[in-house]
Formats: sequence, C-alpha cells, structure tokens
Amino acid sequence: MASKSLDPFALPRFLLLSLAASLLLSPSHGRIPHLRTASSSADDQLVYLWPLPKLLRHGYRTLSVDPDLALDLQIPGGESLLLSEAFESYRDLIFTQWERSARRSYMVYDVNKLTVLVASDDDTLQFGVDESYTLTVGGEESLSIVNGAVIEANTVFGALRGLETFSQLCTPNIDNKTVEIQKAPWYIEDEPRFSFRGLLIDTSRHYLPVNVIKQVIDAMSYAKLNVLHWHIVDEQSFPLEVPSYPNLWKGAYSKLERYTVEDAYEVVDFAKKRGIHIMAEVDVPGHAESWGAGYPDLWPSANCTEPLDVSKNFTFEVISGILTDMRKIFPFGLFHLGGDEVNTDCWNSTPHVKQWLQEGNMTTKEAYKYFVLRAQKIATSLGWIPVNWEETFNSFEENLNPQTVVHNWLGPGVCPKAVAKGFRCIMSNQGVWYLDHLDVPWENFYNSEPLEGINNITQQKLVLGGEVCMWGEMVDTSNVQQTIWPRAAAAAERLWSPWEATSVGNLNTTVLPRLRHFRCLLNHRGVAAAPVTNKHARDAPYGPASCFLQ
Repeated sequence: MASKSLDPFALPRFLLLSLAASLLLSPSHGRIPHLRTASSSADDQLVYLWPLPKLLRHGYRTLSVDPDLALDLQIPGGESLLLSEAFESYRDLIFTQWERSARRSYMVYDVNKLTVLVASDDDTLQFGVDESYTLTVGGEESLSIVNGAVIEANTVFGALRGLETFSQLCTPNIDNKTVEIQKAPWYIEDEPRFSFRGLLIDTSRHYLPVNVIKQVIDAMSYAKLNVLHWHIVDEQSFPLEVPSYPNLWKGAYSKLERYTVEDAYEVVDFAKKRGIHIMAEVDVPGHAESWGAGYPDLWPSANCTEPLDVSKNFTFEVISGILTDMRKIFPFGLFHLGGDEVNTDCWNSTPHVKQWLQEGNMTTKEAYKYFVLRAQKIATSLGWIPVNWEETFNSFEENLNPQTVVHNWLGPGVCPKAVAKGFRCIMSNQGVWYLDHLDVPWENFYNSEPLEGINNITQQKLVLGGEVCMWGEMVDTSNVQQTIWPRAAAAAERLWSPWEATSVGNLNTTVLPRLRHFRCLLNHRGVAAAPVTNKHARDAPYGPASCFLQ
C-alpha cells in the first residue's frame, strides 16, 4: 500500500485536502455544514450513496455540474488510459444527451472540472491493492479552495472507486434540465472494509455470452465489488478453449456456446479497467463429467463418469495443461480448485481404480485427499494461491497447503474454525449469500457478517471477505441480472462499509430507502435489477408504483 508520507507529491495534496476539510467546517465560509459519519443515527437525513463511505461530511447547498465537465488528471507520467476511459464512461452515465444539448453558454456552473490526483501510475491489479480515496466537492463561494471536485487516491483503482461515488452524487434536475450535486460541499474519506468482495457466476449450467458477463462486471463496479469468481466449467458443460487439450470444449453444449482464449482475455481486460479481478475455477475431482466428452480416458469408466480418474497420471497431465494455459490468461493470484461434493463410491466399483487403491493401501477418502493435494501442488507450482471449498478443510485440514484459502458455503461456523487453524477464509454461507435461493430476502444478505464468531483481531485479518454466489441452474441471459441485483448490492455494502455503519439502526429507515434508490440507479444505467421488496428475489413488480417505492 502506498504511503502518503513517503510520496514526494503527497504532502502538498495532503495539505490541500486538509485545508479544504477545515474550510468545509469553518463558520467564516457560510453555514456550518452538517457533520455526518457513516454511523450517524437514523434521525439524520439519509445520504443516497451505495455503499456508504467510511466517513463523510456534507452541507446544505446545491451545486450545478457543467455538462462539459472536464478531467484534470494529475498523475506521475501525465496520463492514464484506464482513468481517462473511466471518466468518459462515467460522464456518459451522469449526463443524458438532452442535458448536454441544453447546456447554456451564458451559465456559470459551480462544478466544471474534476481533478483527479493519483500518487502512482502503476495500474497492476494485484490482490489487496489500495482502493482508498478522498473526494471533495466545493463551489465558487469559497466553500472549497478548489472550483469543482477533487479525487485523491494512492492508486488508479482507488480513483476508480472515487469516480463511482462522485457519479452517485450527481443527480438530474428535470425541471431545469441540469445535473446537480445536492448537500454540498462534500468531504468523503473512504476505503473498503474487506479486500475480497466477490460475486460468482456459473457458465456451465447455462452459457452466458461475453457481453452479458461484461454487463455483470459493469454492475459490480457500481456496487464496488471487486472479484468475479468465474465458475467456468462443471459436469454439465466445458465451454472454455484449452489449447493444450483442444478436445475439452467438445463438452460444451454447442459450438456457439463456447469461450475462446480471446474471449477470456477480453473479459479479464474489461474487468481490470473496472478494478475487478477474475478468479477462475476448475472444480476437481468432482463436478467434471463434461471433461470426458473430449477425453473419455478421464472417466474411470463409462459407468463412472465422475469423480475424475484418480489412478491415471493422464488426469493430472490434463489438469496441469489446463492450469498452465489458464495461468497465461488469468493474472489474479488466487485460483479456485473446487473440491466440493465428491462422491467417491464408484472408484471402489471400478476394477482398475480399486486395484490402484489397494496397491497404494488407500481408502477412497484418502484418494480424495491425494487428488486435492496433487492439484494444489500443480497450482502452487504455477504461482497461484489455491482456493478450495470447505469440504477439503472439513475432511483433512491438517494436510492442506498452508496457503489454502478455505471457501465456506455449507453453513455458518466454518470461517472461525479455519482462521483458528491459521487458514484464510472467504464467506459464502449458502443460507444467506446464495442468490439462487430466491426465498432469501435482501435483509438476510445485508445482515450477514463475515466475522461472526471471530473475536480475535489476528484471526479476523485472515477473513479475506465474502462472496455472493449466482449458481446457474435456473438463470441464463433472460434473468441473470434481476436475480443478482439488488440483493448482491446488499452484501456489497456489508463488505465495503464500516461495521458500525451497517450494524445499527432500523433497516427499514436507514437502509431500505437507500437500497431502493440504488436499485433505481442500476435500472437507469441499464441493469435489469428487480424490485427490492418481493417474495422471491426476481419477481416482477406487484403493480403500478414508483421505482423508489418497490
């Protein structure tokens, strides 16, 4: 994490923003703005930002925003294509065409420039990258020492998060066809609570076209989620091209439901521009029946099509080939190896596998361990940190690679056990964070706490964060977005905002109106987010009503 004290450019900016903050609260510059931290009481007027920033101060004025808002990017090297493109995208989201065409040349706008100060031009997206930022928005009447708005960040990815917050402050005034920032001046300090804020998509049960995956990624960036867990293959289909073993994608549903290597690169690049990692998954040894469509020798027999054949070196040669090819595509440091729901019964009923077990003096449970650990060794040799579903920890925790990240899903209580043993953990408790469970309401997503049952501070640091899971059995392009949103956003605020902000007050008065507002924002941005309050997640509205009341 970059240190402001060590950055030769940081001291002037620090003084600049410190002075700006003091001016925001100075009675000599107009009304004393209302001071509000993210955990203020529910009696205060709501601030419609999602997720809530770590700290914010705001006033009472309304500022106009110039439709020709300019970007002043101050960064070592002078430019950042990533931030320049992001600014243009956000400007398109903030201003409609009629708002731009209604610009009055004689009008003096309060905010005509967005200054972005970034300490480093390094756009390497690594896990745990600094996503912190500060945002100040002032006006002409000396309410700020800058005329416009300023985002300061140590990294380009922190600046991206600041752009999202700035965009949410900008609201259209239809009466006069302008865009305004209300409750100005603003001073916001923000950073995520957890470094891993994930969403799983499943492209094996139903193929999702690349443009749909991109739409999901865009929506993730609006909620400040930062890891797309791409569950690419499973027993139903193998849609990904693997150059080392080109027959694997014969397991796809059809030739039109496949991802080329170029597709995968495109998804990774698109996500990076939004500060989002792609964590790929190849689930072994179970959930792999589709592999045998191209290479039948991976099946123990025609009657035993999964788990994969543990007795053949060929099985691990294929896994090595897949992971070697995928390592070229997916730069994220974590790789998911699955390891869940492995039914080993047919290994014992397959003669050559049974003989191999006997020769090795192994039970099927021990063979399951052998398989997982050998797959982990392949992954770590390629520089990956292995992630495994919790069954591996539950079955043989003492044998797992010490780097292993344990991924909870079966129920509560796993992360406390894992971190007590020194493992890192990701929370995805299916009872509260599985999006395919349509009867789980937004409140359950919002109230679920990744650190529940973990009181030791050192152990708390081993919880990387959490992930909501959109398993694909009952979703495809026709309904995936409204099944994900807005419930995924409820978990996103839990993962981003301070615990004090998300754990106090009446949800119906402090959270529900803001979540409805964010859902409407998603709708305006083209995301097919379902109404917040309904009985089965993606249900349509019950009748005529405002978006802000559903």
